[in-house]
Amino acid sequence: SVCDATGYGPVFEEQPVDTIYPEESPEAKITMNCRARANPPATYKWRLDSRDIDMDADDHYSFVGGNLVISNPVKNKHVGMYSCVATNDYGAIISREASVQFGYLDFFSSEERQSVRVKEGQGAVLLCAPPPHYPAELSFRWMLNEFPIFIQLDKRRFVSQTTGNLYISKVDASDSGNYSCFVSSPSISKSVFSKFIPLVPLAERPIKKYPADLKVTFPDTTALVGQNITLECFALGNPIPVIRWRKLDGQLPSTHELGMSGAHLHLNNVQFEDAGTYQCEAMNSKGKDYHSARVSVEAYPEWVDHINSTEKAIDSDYTMSCVASGKPKPYVRWLKNGTVYDKKEMKFTGLTFEDSGMYQCIAENHHGVIYANAELRVIACAPTFEHNPVKRVLGAKNSRVVIKCQPKAAPKPSFSWSKGTELLSNSTRMFIWEDGSLEILNVTLADEGRYTCFAKNDRGKANSTGSLSITEATKITLAPSNADVTVGESARMQCAASHDSSLDITFIWSLDGHVIDLHKDRQHYERTPNGSSNGELLIKNTQLKHAGRYSCTAQTPLDNVTASAQLVVRGPPGPPGGLRVTDITDKSVRLQWSCGADNHSPISKYTIQYRDSFSKDVWKDATTSPEVIEGNVETATVVDLFPWTEYEFRVIATNTLGTGDPSTPSAEVLTLEAVPVVAPSDISGGGGTSRELTITWTPVQPQYYSGPNFGYIVAFKPHDGSEWWRVTVADPEARRYVHKNASISPSTEFEVKVKAFNSKGEGPFSHTAIIYSAQDAPSEAPTRVEGKALSATEAIVWWLPISHSHVDGYQVKYWKKQDDSEGGAHRVAVPGKGNHTRLEGMKPDSHYLIEIRAYNAAGYGPPSPHFQIYTKKAPPSQPPRIIGKKLKGHLVNIAWEHVEPLWNESSIDGYKVLLRQQGHSTGMLYTTSRRTIDLPVPREGDFVVEVRATSEGGDGAVAQIHITGNSHNPSCTLVA
Repeated sequence: SVCDATGYGPVFEEQPVDTIYPEESPEAKITMNCRARANPPATYKWRLDSRDIDMDADDHYSFVGGNLVISNPVKNKHVGMYSCVATNDYGAIISREASVQFGYLDFFSSEERQSVRVKEGQGAVLLCAPPPHYPAELSFRWMLNEFPIFIQLDKRRFVSQTTGNLYISKVDASDSGNYSCFVSSPSISKSVFSKFIPLVPLAERPIKKYPADLKVTFPDTTALVGQNITLECFALGNPIPVIRWRKLDGQLPSTHELGMSGAHLHLNNVQFEDAGTYQCEAMNSKGKDYHSARVSVEAYPEWVDHINSTEKAIDSDYTMSCVASGKPKPYVRWLKNGTVYDKKEMKFTGLTFEDSGMYQCIAENHHGVIYANAELRVIACAPTFEHNPVKRVLGAKNSRVVIKCQPKAAPKPSFSWSKGTELLSNSTRMFIWEDGSLEILNVTLADEGRYTCFAKNDRGKANSTGSLSITEATKITLAPSNADVTVGESARMQCAASHDSSLDITFIWSLDGHVIDLHKDRQHYERTPNGSSNGELLIKNTQLKHAGRYSCTAQTPLDNVTASAQLVVRGPPGPPGGLRVTDITDKSVRLQWSCGADNHSPISKYTIQYRDSFSKDVWKDATTSPEVIEGNVETATVVDLFPWTEYEFRVIATNTLGTGDPSTPSAEVLTLEAVPVVAPSDISGGGGTSRELTITWTPVQPQYYSGPNFGYIVAFKPHDGSEWWRVTVADPEARRYVHKNASISPSTEFEVKVKAFNSKGEGPFSHTAIIYSAQDAPSEAPTRVEGKALSATEAIVWWLPISHSHVDGYQVKYWKKQDDSEGGAHRVAVPGKGNHTRLEGMKPDSHYLIEIRAYNAAGYGPPSPHFQIYTKKAPPSQPPRIIGKKLKGHLVNIAWEHVEPLWNESSIDGYKVLLRQQGHSTGMLYTTSRRTIDLPVPREGDFVVEVRATSEGGDGAVAQIHITGNSHNPSCTLVA
C-alpha cells in the first residue's frame, strides 16, 4: 500500500431505524434507510435476522440506492431484525440492527357493558379492558355521555395510564351518566372507544365516610439514566384523600414534579442516585393507606473510549481497544469486514497489509447496542516531505526553540540534522528527539541560520530545509507592587514590558492563578488602553473577593514573562462560625462562637440577635451580659428571654469598616419552664341567666405561658364574704367562666380575680374586680292592657309599665284565636320603658288574642291576661272606575263610579285622590266624599292621578289615569 492513496472504506451516513408498520396503513410499503460515504462507492446488501436476504427470491423486496423497500409487507414473512452491509475495496461494515413490527389496535368488543351501581360517598372503579394491540404503549382518556366530552381529571377523578381504568375517590350524584374508555396508540395514530358503561350513584343519607384505600399503586420499576418516569398512586375514600410522596432512603430528587393533583410523581432525567424505595401515602380524616416499591436505575451502553480510523506503518505493533460503560456492564465484541471476533481487544504484533480493513466494536447490554466503526490502513513508503516541509522558525533570545521534522514514511525513519554544512549531534544545548524534532536551549544570535532534516527508511530517503531567526526577549520593565485598600475603593496594578518590535504583545492578568475575564468582570476590572506596551489594570469598587495575588503576564507569540504583587482588601468582618448554645435556663442561655475573618481590621464588637417561634421572620437584638460584647470575647449570656419558648440565635461581628454578615443560625433551643408571671387582664363580667355569676377576662398571650398545661384559676367571693371560691379552667384560650348556683341571690356584688397556672405552678392574681350576679327575671305581669284595631291589618296596644322590678323591655305576642296555636304567634319586642306598640301583618276581620310580658337579661316574667282585638273588615278590593276627564281652563275634572264593597269588606267612608309626577311616589293628596274632583293642570311633564276608596279597614284598590301638562298649549292632552 502506498502512503497517499485517495480512497477510503465505507462510513455510514444513514442507518435503518426501528419501524412499526400500521396494519391498516394506506401506504403499502416499508422503507429501511441505508447510505454510506465511500471511495470507490459502496455496494449494499441486507440481512434479516442475521441471514442474507435473497432479493430475487422475494419480489416484495427492492432497492432504491442503498435503501431496502418492502412492498405490500406480509406480517409472518417480513417481521424481524434488519441490518445493512456496505462494502467497497477497503472492506465492509454492518449497520446497527433495526426491527420491523406490525402495529395494530383492535376495536373494543361490541358486547354491552354492565352498569356500575355505587352509593354516594363510596369510591368507584370503571374498568377499561383495552382491546388487543401492539405496541404496548397506549394513552387513555374517558368520555362522558357523548363524543368528544372528556372528563376533566382532578383530586377526585383519576385515569391510570397503566391499565386505563377510571377511579372516582367518592361518588357524587353529579357523576351519574354513561362512560366510555377512549384509547389511543400514538405509534400508529389510531384511537378506539368502548361501549358506554352506565354509572348509577345510589342516594345515601347521611353520606357515610370511608378511610383512604389505595387502588392504584406503582410496581417495582427499572428506569434508564436520563429517562423520565412516572409513578402512579390513587386512593378511594370520603373525604377525598390527599396523596403525599416520599423517598424512604433520602430526599425526593430535586427534579421531581407532582402531577394529576398529586397522583403522579414524575422523576425527570433520572440519575443513579435517584434509585431507592419510594412511598405514596393516601390520607383522609378516616384513615391512612401506604404503598412502597423500589425504583432501580440502569443505563444504556455508552463509549468511554472507542476506535478511530488510523494509518499504521507496516511491521509496527498496534492495539485497538474499546471501553463502554452501562448497567448491567456491556459485553464487547469485534467485527472485521463483517466477520465476528469474540475478543476484548484487537492486538497486532508486526502489522501486515492483510490487517488493513474495516473494524467495528460492538457494546451491548439488554437495554441496547452501540457501534464504533474505524478503518485500519497498513502503509509502507519512502520518506516524503511533500505535504509537510521543515518550516521557518522564530525564537526569542535565551529561550528554548523546537524545529519540527514530520515527513510521511512507513516504516518509521531514522533522523539526522545539519546546520548549513555542519552535521549536528546531541549535546547539552542541542537534542534530536525520537520523532525527529530538533530542540535548542538558551538560543543566541549565533544560532540563526539554515537547518536541514534528513529522514531514511528501508524504502528510501529524503530531506527538507528550514531556517531559524532570533528576536529580542520580552522583559517586564514596570512590575506591579503590593497594595492595600478598603472595600469600595479602587486599586491600580501597574505592568509594562519591552519586546521585539516585530512581534505583537498581549497582557494577561490572573488572580491567584485564575485568568481574569476582563469582559465578564468589567464592572470591577478595567485595562487602561495606554499604548501596546502598557498593561496596567484598574480594580474598581473593590470587594473582599478581589484580594489575593495578581500576576501580569506579558506574552508574545514566542515567549512570555510574569510578575506578581499582593492586594490586601480591608472590610467589614466575615460571619462568626461554630455557634453553640449551652447553659440553658428559663430566661437565659450561654452562647459560644469562634471569630470569622477580620478582613484586616480588628473586630471591635459582636451583636447577638434572636428570633422565636412567635415571630419567625424577624431577627431582634438580644439583651446580653455583658451588655457590650467586645471584639476579643467569644462567649456571652443572652438574658431576658421568655421561658418555655423556642429560640434561634446568630452572631454578627463589627469593625471600624462596618458590620459583617451574620453567622449561620444556631440550632433551635427551648428555654426551661417557669411559673407564669403574667396575669389575665380586663377582669369583668356580670349579667347572664338567673342564678349565674359570669366572669370574663382577656387571655394571656402564648409567649407568656412559660410552660405546658397552661390554664386559669378563677377566684370569687361575695363582697361581704370572707371565703374565696376557686375554680380551675384548663383551656389556655378561655375567656369566660359561668358559675351556676341556685343559692346565688340576684344582683349580688362579688369580688373576682383570675390568675394563670402551668405545670410549674401558679402565677400572680390579677387586680380584683367588682361584678354582679345575674338579675332574676321580672316577677310581675304588666297590667291595664288595652288596645284597638286601626285597620284590617293593623292594631295598637298599650299597657301600664312595671315600676319596681328591673325590666329591660316588653315582649308583645299576638295570634288569631280560632286557627293559630300560640306557636304561630307574632312577637314584637319593645325595649326600655316603652308602654305601647303597633301590631302589623294581621288578617282582616279576625279575632286576635294578645299577651304582654316584661323581660331582662335573666329571662321573661309572667304574661299579662289575654286581651282581645277584632281587626276591621278588609278595604274594598275593587278600584273605582274612572268615567270622565274634562279640561276646564287650568283645571281638569276627573269623575268615577261609586265602589260597591263586597259582603266581607268595610263600608266606604270616602275617596282619596293623589296627583304625582311620573316616576315619583309622593305628590298632592286630596280627600273627598263626592265622586268627582277638580285638579290643577300641571304646567309641564307627565303626571299620574290615583283614585282609591277609603274605609275603616284601610285604603282600597287603586285606579290610575295619566295626564300630560303643557304650558304652551292649554288644550292639554289627557292620556288614559
